[in-house]
Amino acid sequence: MSIEIRVPTLGESVTEATVAKWLKKTGDAVAADEPLVELETDKVSVEVPAPAAGRLDEIVAKEGETVGRDALLATMTEGEAGAEASKAKNDEPKAEESATEEGGAEEKKAALKTEEQPKPVEPAKAKPAGGGVKSKSEVLAEAARGVPAAAAPVAATAAPAPVAAAAPRAPVPAEDAEREERVRMTRLRQTIARRLKDAQNTAAMLTTYNEVDMSAIMGLRNEYKDEFQKKHGVKLGFMSFFTKACVHALNEVPTVNAEIDGTDIVYKNFVHMGVAVGTPSGLVVPVLRNAHEMSFAEIEKTINDLGVRARDGKLSMADMQGGTFTISNGGVYGSLMSSPILNPPQSGILGMHKIMDRPMVVGGEIVARPMMYLALSYDHRIVDGKEAVTFLVRVKDALEDPRRLLMDL
Repeated sequence: MSIEIRVPTLGESVTEATVAKWLKKTGDAVAADEPLVELETDKVSVEVPAPAAGRLDEIVAKEGETVGRDALLATMTEGEAGAEASKAKNDEPKAEESATEEGGAEEKKAALKTEEQPKPVEPAKAKPAGGGVKSKSEVLAEAARGVPAAAAPVAATAAPAPVAAAAPRAPVPAEDAEREERVRMTRLRQTIARRLKDAQNTAAMLTTYNEVDMSAIMGLRNEYKDEFQKKHGVKLGFMSFFTKACVHALNEVPTVNAEIDGTDIVYKNFVHMGVAVGTPSGLVVPVLRNAHEMSFAEIEKTINDLGVRARDGKLSMADMQGGTFTISNGGVYGSLMSSPILNPPQSGILGMHKIMDRPMVVGGEIVARPMMYLALSYDHRIVDGKEAVTFLVRVKDALEDPRRLLMDL
């Protein structure tokens, strides 16, 4: 029986995806639930599995194509007949090769000679090598025809909409052009670029800064980390302290946890904490749902699980939606200071940074302290400066004296 393989439900706000990579080819035998193709959406990569065991008959949507909801991706034959047909098809080349070896040596040589001859390719049908990457010869050929080096490759299939209208590049010297390569932005990277620019264009974004003495947290962590890991099976990191401190501050300054909807302000009586995670494909922000109800151990376990799935490309759409506030830790990459950009429609994002020993005045004496700069970017349309500063001071106070979290101070 023939089965159609279509684009699955991708999420409420996702209407299309790009065919990133076919994991099987036409004629391959497939097992039930075996991944067939990887789709790349605005937020995550999704693997589409085979609905049953059988043979993949036809690939309809090629790699690089943009497909909409429920679009046809491929067709397959279900059952043993499909698998047996696939096996027979895979065995055919071997039988032909055997026959050639036994009695057709001359024909084989002629076939090989034919294959070695270069096949003419019409310039109009030529495609950039590497799925969008131009080779040196292609760049030089375009230069000879008078095509600007900055011209985008012409796609044979429908391509994602451009991120934004941009001014054309300045002319590139020939000696530089031949050392460049052009790679199409992934859908995820295009979305990241568009959303970050939209945030700058839409929100009245402002950043306020402070610094926190990490001595108390580092001492507490060193004292209990072994016992914590033994009991809960996960390491005690800094993110649970920062998440708890932010939840505490958001309860006191609710506008930082709110969002604008037209002419209304929507206050959230809960905290879905987004945690920015860097991956090979780009920055993603999985969400700790109901972080205000989580213990330290639950926060650490959830962050660890989301981080692993983010790096492996296994996050679901549900993992990425609904965040009310975000924490971004540039310190893991060595950043000393930065101004994070809002994650719309959220109104606040906290930037963590590298911990460094710095000379500080304590009790009239200069001592070395492990210090971290904090940055809060906020939407000034609904968050006043006083509220933003109050929020950041509350985070600082809770981190410098974690006992305040236990006593709700």
